Amino acid sequence: MSLLKIYHENDPNQVETYGGVEEIAKFMDGIGVCFQRWETPQSLAPEASQEEILAAYQASVDRLCREYGFKSADVISVKPDHPEKQALREKFLSEHTHSDFEVRFFVEGRGQFYLHAQGKVYALLCEQGDFISVPAGLPHWFDMGENPNLKCIRLFTTPEGWVADFTGDDIADRFPRLGQ
Repeated sequence: MSLLKIYHENDPNQVETYGGVEEIAKFMDGIGVCFQRWETPQSLAPEASQEEILAAYQASVDRLCREYGFKSADVISVKPDHPEKQALREKFLSEHTHSDFEVRFFVEGRGQFYLHAQGKVYALLCEQGDFISVPAGLPHWFDMGENPNLKCIRLFTTPEGWVADFTGDDIADRFPRLGQ
């Protein structure tokens, strides 16, 4: 189940929790983030290839490409036995921004986005069926957990794909990580 925890940016012990998709979407809209729950068009095998996953969601991917000018889409898949899981996790755990918006659709598994806006940290647990679009310039970080299990479609408007501008702020170290 998707879950939103809202913390005061200076106090990780001060938290409010919300669980309804509509309620979460409303809070996210308030900080410029698009959050939606998508219906899965068909059942996919756990070992489905990138091509099979993109084909299953082709209509949605095509619509987003037309609407936002995305140039490419891929699938990131990280399982608990991934040999570089710790390095991948660490890569996303520091607060950063992007010059482009960051778009993810969770095909399988889960991960937690931390969005730093309006004096608060919004910790949004995304799971299978969740779509999130983080606007350019919004400070955030992401945690896939110690034993990651996620498969996400990523959409990009530039050929470079995921490029982060790290803020240098250690705020991410002060908040509970996924699973804590």
